[in-house]
Amino acid sequence: MVKAVYTGSFDPVTFGHLDIIRRGAKVVDELIIGILVNSKKTPMFTMEERKEFIEKATGDLDNVRVQMFEGLAVDFARNNEASIIIRGLRAVTDFESEMQIAQTNHSLAPDIETMFFTTSLEYAFLSSTIVKEVAYYGQDVSGFVPPEVKAALESKMCR
Repeated sequence: MVKAVYTGSFDPVTFGHLDIIRRGAKVVDELIIGILVNSKKTPMFTMEERKEFIEKATGDLDNVRVQMFEGLAVDFARNNEASIIIRGLRAVTDFESEMQIAQTNHSLAPDIETMFFTTSLEYAFLSSTIVKEVAYYGQDVSGFVPPEVKAALESKMCR
Protein backbone atom coordinates (compact mmCIF):
# COMPACT_ATOMS: atom_id res chain seq x y z
CA MET A 1 0.00 0.00 0.00
CA VAL A 2 1.47 3.33 -1.08
CA LYS A 3 0.74 6.18 1.33
CA ALA A 4 1.52 9.84 0.76
CA VAL A 5 1.12 13.04 2.74
CA TYR A 6 0.35 16.51 1.44
CA THR A 7 1.06 19.17 4.02
CA GLY A 8 0.34 22.86 4.27
CA SER A 9 -1.40 25.50 6.31
CA PHE A 10 -4.42 25.55 3.94
CA ASP A 11 -5.58 28.91 5.33
CA PRO A 12 -7.91 28.61 3.49
CA VAL A 13 -7.91 25.65 1.12
CA THR A 14 -8.13 26.80 -2.51
CA PHE A 15 -9.03 25.14 -5.79
CA GLY A 16 -5.27 24.98 -6.41
CA HIS A 17 -4.79 22.85 -3.28
CA LEU A 18 -7.78 20.71 -4.23
CA ASP A 19 -6.34 20.21 -7.71
CA ILE A 20 -3.17 18.76 -6.17
CA ILE A 21 -5.19 16.66 -3.69
CA ARG A 22 -7.41 15.15 -6.39
CA ARG A 23 -4.51 14.39 -8.71
CA GLY A 24 -2.37 13.02 -5.88
CA ALA A 25 -5.20 10.78 -4.68
CA LYS A 26 -5.22 9.11 -8.12
CA VAL A 27 -1.62 7.88 -7.86
CA VAL A 28 -1.48 6.60 -4.27
CA ASP A 29 -3.55 4.19 -2.23
CA GLU A 30 -3.97 6.66 0.63
CA LEU A 31 -3.39 10.40 0.80
CA ILE A 32 -3.21 12.06 4.21
CA ILE A 33 -3.66 15.82 4.20
CA GLY A 34 -1.65 17.34 7.03
CA ILE A 35 -2.78 20.75 8.24
CA LEU A 36 0.21 22.22 9.97
CA VAL A 37 0.70 24.93 12.50
CA ASN A 38 2.94 27.41 10.68
CA SER A 39 4.76 29.50 13.27
CA LYS A 40 5.55 32.12 10.59
CA LYS A 41 1.89 32.83 9.85
CA THR A 42 -1.10 34.08 11.83
CA PRO A 43 -4.02 32.01 10.56
CA MET A 44 -7.40 33.46 9.65
CA PHE A 45 -9.19 30.15 10.24
CA THR A 46 -8.85 27.74 13.13
CA MET A 47 -7.34 24.31 12.57
CA GLU A 48 -10.81 22.80 13.02
CA GLU A 49 -12.32 25.11 10.39
CA ARG A 50 -9.56 24.30 7.91
CA LYS A 51 -9.98 20.57 8.57
CA GLU A 52 -13.73 20.84 8.03
CA PHE A 53 -13.27 22.77 4.76
CA ILE A 54 -10.93 20.12 3.36
CA GLU A 55 -13.03 17.19 4.55
CA LYS A 56 -16.13 18.65 2.93
CA ALA A 57 -14.31 19.41 -0.34
CA THR A 58 -12.77 15.92 -0.53
CA GLY A 59 -15.71 13.94 0.86
CA ASP A 60 -16.08 12.07 -2.43
CA LEU A 61 -12.49 10.77 -2.27
CA ASP A 62 -12.45 7.51 -0.29
CA ASN A 63 -8.65 7.37 -0.02
CA VAL A 64 -8.16 10.87 1.46
CA ARG A 65 -8.13 11.72 5.14
CA VAL A 66 -7.28 14.90 6.99
CA GLN A 67 -5.20 15.36 10.15
CA MET A 68 -3.73 18.26 12.06
CA PHE A 69 -0.07 18.25 13.06
CA GLU A 70 2.81 20.31 14.30
CA GLY A 71 6.43 19.83 13.31
CA LEU A 72 8.24 18.61 10.23
CA ALA A 73 6.57 17.04 7.20
CA VAL A 74 9.04 14.13 7.29
CA ASP A 75 8.03 13.35 10.88
CA PHE A 76 4.36 13.57 9.90
CA ALA A 77 5.06 11.20 6.99
CA ARG A 78 6.92 8.76 9.25
CA ASN A 79 4.17 8.86 11.90
CA ASN A 80 1.65 7.95 9.19
CA GLU A 81 3.91 5.31 7.58
CA ALA A 82 3.92 7.31 4.32
CA SER A 83 6.72 6.89 1.81
CA ILE A 84 5.89 9.99 -0.26
CA ILE A 85 5.51 13.69 0.44
CA ILE A 86 3.45 15.43 -2.25
CA ARG A 87 4.19 19.08 -3.02
CA GLY A 88 2.61 21.47 -5.47
CA LEU A 89 4.51 23.84 -7.74
CA ARG A 90 2.71 26.90 -9.07
CA ALA A 91 5.52 28.69 -10.86
CA VAL A 92 9.29 28.86 -11.22
CA THR A 93 9.39 31.00 -8.07
CA ASP A 94 8.15 28.01 -6.02
CA PHE A 95 10.79 25.69 -7.43
CA GLU A 96 13.82 26.99 -5.55
CA SER A 97 12.26 26.91 -2.08
CA GLU A 98 10.47 23.60 -2.72
CA MET A 99 13.69 22.00 -3.99
CA GLN A 100 15.52 23.17 -0.86
CA ILE A 101 12.78 21.69 1.35
CA ALA A 102 12.78 18.42 -0.63
CA GLN A 103 16.55 18.08 -0.35
CA THR A 104 16.45 18.79 3.39
CA ASN A 105 13.68 16.22 3.81
CA HIS A 106 15.70 13.68 1.82
CA SER A 107 18.74 14.20 4.03
CA LEU A 108 16.56 13.74 7.15
CA ALA A 109 14.61 10.78 5.76
CA PRO A 110 16.19 9.16 2.67
CA ASP A 111 13.41 6.56 2.64
CA ILE A 112 10.74 9.21 2.00
CA GLU A 113 10.46 10.58 -1.54
CA THR A 114 9.09 13.95 -2.59
CA MET A 115 6.68 13.96 -5.53
CA PHE A 116 6.03 17.30 -7.23
CA PHE A 117 2.81 18.13 -9.02
CA THR A 118 2.66 21.23 -11.14
CA THR A 119 -0.58 23.03 -10.46
CA SER A 120 -3.03 23.09 -13.35
CA LEU A 121 -2.61 26.23 -15.41
CA GLU A 122 -5.95 27.68 -14.33
CA TYR A 123 -4.75 27.78 -10.69
CA ALA A 124 -1.06 28.62 -11.22
CA PHE A 125 -1.50 32.16 -9.83
CA LEU A 126 -3.60 31.14 -6.83
CA SER A 127 -2.52 31.22 -3.20
CA SER A 128 -4.35 31.44 0.11
CA THR A 129 -2.78 34.86 0.67
CA ILE A 130 -4.14 36.17 -2.64
CA VAL A 131 -7.59 34.74 -1.90
CA LYS A 132 -7.70 36.48 1.48
CA GLU A 133 -6.62 39.78 -0.04
CA VAL A 134 -9.22 39.61 -2.80
CA ALA A 135 -11.90 38.75 -0.23
CA TYR A 136 -10.75 41.57 2.05
CA TYR A 137 -11.47 44.08 -0.71
CA GLY A 138 -14.95 42.65 -1.25
CA GLN A 139 -14.33 40.91 -4.55
CA ASP A 140 -15.86 37.59 -5.57
CA VAL A 141 -13.68 34.57 -4.71
CA SER A 142 -16.09 31.90 -5.94
CA GLY A 143 -13.66 30.96 -8.74
CA PHE A 144 -10.88 30.39 -6.21
CA VAL A 145 -12.40 28.46 -3.28
CA PRO A 146 -15.27 26.07 -2.49
CA PRO A 147 -18.64 27.67 -1.55
CA GLU A 148 -18.29 27.04 2.20
CA VAL A 149 -14.87 28.72 2.22
CA LYS A 150 -16.27 31.66 0.25
CA ALA A 151 -19.08 32.07 2.80
CA ALA A 152 -16.64 31.87 5.72
CA LEU A 153 -14.35 34.45 4.12
CA GLU A 154 -17.25 36.81 3.52
CA SER A 155 -18.36 36.37 7.12
CA LYS A 156 -14.88 37.16 8.46
CA MET A 157 -14.41 40.09 6.10
CA CYS A 158 -17.62 41.91 7.05
CA ARG A 159 -16.69 45.47 7.81
